[in-house]
Amino acid sequence: MRDILLIALFAFLGAAAAGLLGALVLLLIRRRSVVASLTVVAAVAVTAMLAGTLAVARAMFLSAHDLTVVTTVVAMAAVVSLATALLLGRWVVAGSRALARAARSFGDGGDFAAPAGPATAELAALSRELEATSAKLARSRDRERALESSRRELVAWISHDLRTPLAGLRAMAEALEDGIAADPDRYLRQIRTEVERLNDMVGDLFELSRIHAGALTLSPSRMSLYDLVGDALSGADPLAREHGVRLAAERVEPVPVEVDGREMSRVLGNLLVNAIRRTPADGTVAVAAERSADGVVLSVTDGCGGIPDEDLPRVFDTGWRGTHARTPPAGAGLGLAIVRGIVEAHRGRATVRNIPGGCRFEVTLPTAEG
Repeated sequence: MRDILLIALFAFLGAAAAGLLGALVLLLIRRRSVVASLTVVAAVAVTAMLAGTLAVARAMFLSAHDLTVVTTVVAMAAVVSLATALLLGRWVVAGSRALARAARSFGDGGDFAAPAGPATAELAALSRELEATSAKLARSRDRERALESSRRELVAWISHDLRTPLAGLRAMAEALEDGIAADPDRYLRQIRTEVERLNDMVGDLFELSRIHAGALTLSPSRMSLYDLVGDALSGADPLAREHGVRLAAERVEPVPVEVDGREMSRVLGNLLVNAIRRTPADGTVAVAAERSADGVVLSVTDGCGGIPDEDLPRVFDTGWRGTHARTPPAGAGLGLAIVRGIVEAHRGRATVRNIPGGCRFEVTLPTAEG
């Protein structure tokens, strides 16, 4: 037993010396290629075995012939180990370079495509992460392009919508100033109407800027959807009468919600105004409020005839307006964008889908706790 312990001790001391030397070499070449590191690791393993063998041989007084045999065996093992380490290192480096080339094209704005051929588990995992990141960036670029397009359209349409009433206001003001207005009171009423419309447009722009800047401050309170819907219907009734549209409340459940009453009234008001303007005379705009698996659903259904499928994803975009709504009094295409911003600030979501004869806007809100 004592001899075995001595052999183990001498073998450990010899191997430890080789290991410490190898660790020092790895520290010095830590910034070099993985091929060099793998070669050093293989060399350390063989050297540790050789050092331990030599230490034991010296302690046990082996013959020169036996020592030569052991050394030869270790040397052959070293040759095979180093060759294997070089081949493995070259394979790993080749895979790493292929991945670097693929990542370089990805960084230049293209889509990442994983290099063909086998790879280590770590490189394969890195490729999958890069593919996922590439997909996210592609979606982000698409959203950025869509937002930029919306901004350009918004600027163009706002400029158009401002130019028209301003030109009319100038003409009416000049007519009143020159005393050639046949009916001054009618001119004054028209000026007031145009000013109110411009004020509404500026208010929408201010609200939208607060939403985009994250500066929309909510003051939530517990209230019933029944009261919220009732107030919204009362506010939209004059416009509905003017357009000959019927307002109806369907399945309005008195479900409690935690919302900012003022902002949610604006949401329902925008949806109702949009629905009334798109529904032909003698049509019906229906409002519903009911529980669902996702929370509480507020819906406004109109008789607009439906929205083209290619336009459905853009309905809530800033500045979007349907092809039949490019002129006043349709507005600047901000109402539905404001709806989405306010709803998302309440941790909800706004959606739209076509139904027979029209479309249905839905606002899903979380139910009140307790």
